[in-house]
Amino acid sequence: MSIAEKIRELRARLPEGVTLVAVSKFHPPQVIREAYDAGQRIFAESRAQELREKYELLPKDIEWHFIGTMQTNKVKYYAPFVTLIQSVDSEKALQVIQKEAARNARTIDVLLEVHIACEASKQGFSPDELRAYFASGAFRELPNVRFRGLMGMASLTGDTQQIAAEFARLHDLFEELKTRYAVDFGGVFDTLSMGMTDDWPQAVEAGSTMVRIGSYLFGQR
Repeated sequence: MSIAEKIRELRARLPEGVTLVAVSKFHPPQVIREAYDAGQRIFAESRAQELREKYELLPKDIEWHFIGTMQTNKVKYYAPFVTLIQSVDSEKALQVIQKEAARNARTIDVLLEVHIACEASKQGFSPDELRAYFASGAFRELPNVRFRGLMGMASLTGDTQQIAAEFARLHDLFEELKTRYAVDFGGVFDTLSMGMTDDWPQAVEAGSTMVRIGSYLFGQR
């Protein structure tokens, strides 16, 4: 199938209210353009310089998401235009995003990455660290950062029960924080990003509102 056909197939399978993010990292602009011409408008990148280069080359109505490991010294490369930073994994990263957002006279939307997988290599807040951060009230001191929800990656395993349990825990945490801090979030804490090419059906079943699909659409790089 062509990229356009795969996009149409995925959209037909995704329930209403679930957003498709095309993970275009490591793929050239012409491949992204093919997906764009098929109607896809949301793309995700994992490297700051690559994201900036593609932003300069491609149509300006694309919504760019950053999903890579946070390197705080590189936030400046995408702060002027990024739509959503999905992989915020520390309070330090939030402080840098606040600084760069203010410098660009913007409010930047973020998702907080939560470590739900068994692999130690995965990054993110632990659930208890995130609870403690919000309980501290520090998030109220970031006027240029808008908290939109959570993001997480399940373990790379064939154990479907484990994957389902990890997604369920993240969904429960999302609902807990949304309920507890509803007034602070102003009704915009509405995004739960979980699910990739191999496990997105389970993520959607667990309550995901956003899936990140790369290799299925574009192939391996």
